[in-house]
Amino acid sequence: MINIPSTIKISLRSIRVNKMRSALTMLGIIIGVGAVITMLAVGTGARQKIEEQIASMGSNLLIVLPGATTAGGVRMGAGTQSTLSMGDAEAIQKECPAVLYVAPVLGGVAQVVYGNQNWSTGVTGTTPGIFDIRDWRFSEGRPFTDDDVRSASKVCILGQTVVDNLFGSIDPIGQIVRIKNVPFTVIGVVERKGQSATGQDQDDTIFIPVTTAQKKLFGTAFPGMVRIISVKAKSAEDLSSAEKQITELLRQRHRIGPKQDDDFSVRNLTQMMQAAEQSTRVMGWLLGSVASVSLLVGGIGIMNIMLVSVTERTREIGIRMAVGAKTWDIRLQFLIEALILSLIGGIFGIILGISGSQLLSMMADWPTIVSPLSILLAFSFSGIVGIFFGYYPAMKASRLDPIEALRYE
Repeated sequence: MINIPSTIKISLRSIRVNKMRSALTMLGIIIGVGAVITMLAVGTGARQKIEEQIASMGSNLLIVLPGATTAGGVRMGAGTQSTLSMGDAEAIQKECPAVLYVAPVLGGVAQVVYGNQNWSTGVTGTTPGIFDIRDWRFSEGRPFTDDDVRSASKVCILGQTVVDNLFGSIDPIGQIVRIKNVPFTVIGVVERKGQSATGQDQDDTIFIPVTTAQKKLFGTAFPGMVRIISVKAKSAEDLSSAEKQITELLRQRHRIGPKQDDDFSVRNLTQMMQAAEQSTRVMGWLLGSVASVSLLVGGIGIMNIMLVSVTERTREIGIRMAVGAKTWDIRLQFLIEALILSLIGGIFGIILGISGSQLLSMMADWPTIVSPLSILLAFSFSGIVGIFFGYYPAMKASRLDPIEALRYE
């Protein structure tokens, strides 16, 4: 019967006797496990950041863009032709069953002044529906109302970046700011959202009623013109239906013939963001796979050292066989020795991986998340590598001829 505790003691004694060799053997496993954990942490952190950006953009989003102008046979790109109106937005809300919220948008960049402070920011003329579409929450104050839109009221809602740069510690609610020299009363402040997927600061913005933007701030090429129409579908399953319904409705409203091209485009932002998230997930696993190659290199190092150990301990193996050790006793001793080296290396590799992830996060300002799954995966893989690459040296040791082993010098 195989004496497992005794075999483990013999293996540990052999590792202690050759400390330097054991440390060098474990080095490859330590680096491999640390690299796997760090790379998976980078990939997981990037994926979570993308998920947060998707959440900050809102869910089930569609955006309707105006068409492109053509000059001298050259198409100028989407948005260069003014083809969308307030009437289009109202029709989408009323006649498209798959649509939940609609918000027309007319915006631009303007200089905003409060007292002796000024700040250049994006000003978005829209309707109250934008706050439901983009899942904006208010830290203080209130949104403007449909009455504010109908009367083109000079009221505004500020993002946190604008508040920080204009007001500092002053409460902005009720204060008067001047946008392009037009006075606006601050009625609300939205909660902080952070950067978008494209790196744009979503908090560096001001919201005003769309009619105010049309009549008193930016002007329009024709009455009721808007630059884009933001849409939120009732659910993710309704996105395709909403896109189809909007396309059919706008073609009818714009009197576009069966063989004519659309003078607008409908884009599914949710699918674009989810594609980016999927790409990030694949990147994370790719990084982990590349890092795992170093674990295989560490395994090869274990095999080489164990083969050397078999040669050095040939006489010891012969003595053990001569006093009654079976083939499986010898084989198990070297397998356990390789496994212990791998697992100890795995423990130090986990410490290295967690420390490396935190250091990378601090130095590169990049989010890293070390998940228990990545630790378990790397540690288990290190054990498997130890058994796999320790098996051949163990087999070689167990097949030695006892008489030849005892004669070995």
